[in-house]
Amino acid sequence: MKKNAILFWSLFCSMTSLLAQTVIPVSGEITSNTTWTKNNTYLLTGFVYVEDGATLTIQAGTVVKGDKATKGALIVTRTGKINAQGTADEPIVFTSNETEPDYGDWGGVIILGNAPTNASSGGNAGVGVIEGGVDTPEGDGLYGGTNAADNSGVFSYVRIEYPGIAFQPNNEINGLTMGGVGNGTKIDHVQVSYSGDDAFEWFGGTVNCKNLIAYRTVDDDFDADFGFSGNIQFAFSVRDPEVADVSGSNGFEVDNDGSGSTTTPKTRPTFSNVTIIGPSGATIAADYKRAAHLRRNCEVGIYNSLLIGNYPVGLFIDGAATVANAQGGLLEVKNTLVAGPTELLKTTDAAFNIADWYGTSGWGNATSANTAGAMLTNPFNLDAPNAFPLSGSPALSGAAFSAARLSNAFFTPTTYIGAFGGVNTDWTCRWAKFLTVSTACTTDTDEANSNITEAQLLPTVVSDEATLNLSLAQSADVRIDLLGLNGQYLGQLSSINGFSGEQSVGIHVAQFDNGLYFLRIQAGAAVKVVKMIVAH
Repeated sequence: MKKNAILFWSLFCSMTSLLAQTVIPVSGEITSNTTWTKNNTYLLTGFVYVEDGATLTIQAGTVVKGDKATKGALIVTRTGKINAQGTADEPIVFTSNETEPDYGDWGGVIILGNAPTNASSGGNAGVGVIEGGVDTPEGDGLYGGTNAADNSGVFSYVRIEYPGIAFQPNNEINGLTMGGVGNGTKIDHVQVSYSGDDAFEWFGGTVNCKNLIAYRTVDDDFDADFGFSGNIQFAFSVRDPEVADVSGSNGFEVDNDGSGSTTTPKTRPTFSNVTIIGPSGATIAADYKRAAHLRRNCEVGIYNSLLIGNYPVGLFIDGAATVANAQGGLLEVKNTLVAGPTELLKTTDAAFNIADWYGTSGWGNATSANTAGAMLTNPFNLDAPNAFPLSGSPALSGAAFSAARLSNAFFTPTTYIGAFGGVNTDWTCRWAKFLTVSTACTTDTDEANSNITEAQLLPTVVSDEATLNLSLAQSADVRIDLLGLNGQYLGQLSSINGFSGEQSVGIHVAQFDNGLYFLRIQAGAAVKVVKMIVAH
């Protein structure tokens, strides 16, 4: 066999390299095309605006921190663009600059565009002022316009950690705020963690989003208002049962506008394959309210989704206008399971039998008094939430994409309801972070096995060094990561330019404690995992 000598870089060395990066403070306005690179760390000092036709490009793997004292935040105005294209292996990370980070340490990310809204400001219908106190005399905080296809850029494979600082009481910046963002914008694979306000909020606009994670949010997970009409598929939220907001914390919160008027365009988002994992346990904060609060004349559609947790209320259709929308087919909830809330279904209209409406024949809805009725693997584990359906789970089947609102090309039809159908549908792997980076990727798809025809570790019980024998069907870049017993990511061991055929890689383990580990081998799109026992 041909052999490649592989050097192992320890986690200590990796951390030392990161600490040696240059910290570049950024403040004020970005008015010309600018690139932030991963060999530097960028510190947002105060409100930073991208404007005047400028594009801010952020390289994959770049870390951007927000300053707490000055309420650092990044605002992409209606005249600017962002090109933040991370990867699963190198996500872009926005995070706190504090030594001991906490909820609401810095502002967050705000993207503003020229798509339609029902907001108004200064007598200008369709144009609003975004919340968070970021507007300027020049109008850098304005959002909305007439271009549904407006393009604010790319925001993909990004984590936003510890955002949501309060500019004033009840005037916080969210994790990711989207105001009038058009459907020419690409937003996918975004995680908001430990937000002091909402995780995601859409103020009007038409942008479509996929693969969103709201992790341990204080206020609402997914909040839509002021005429938002985009599509969202594959969204996942996880709540800390002891943390909620005095304003009332919900999974979904959807309004047409602040007063519930008939102003158009109506708030009419379409959500499919959403898993809301709410609070559970002996101690639940009193400020938790509903898994889904649909109110103020909204026309939302929720399909193929799971609303799980011990909320006081599950699905709440609030107000006469919202009830009328439900009765008239403008508000829909189909192929959805509500499991665990104290009151599963609620409405403010005594004449509206919400149970009969929800249970309409052919809609595929269901309820369960207990969260266990969803039969998910380990959804309430805050450190490593696992919402994969177990064998026999009602979530493994029952999805439908026959609704008119799901008929466009954006939606990927599934057989399962919720954000995950099982091990082959884990879109969080390698880029999302709960207690640690999510590495619970599994490898039992045909694609995963197609290129790696052999992956054998000799010996499997290792005291100092072992040899990993690989055989590839075709040449590919090969990456080898070390995982702990519970799938936690422990670091990258090596990477090589793999060639078609047989090769071997040296694996050094002298610095690891005794125990069971896993090597995850990735060659292009192919992945395999092999077991390794360290016994010195």
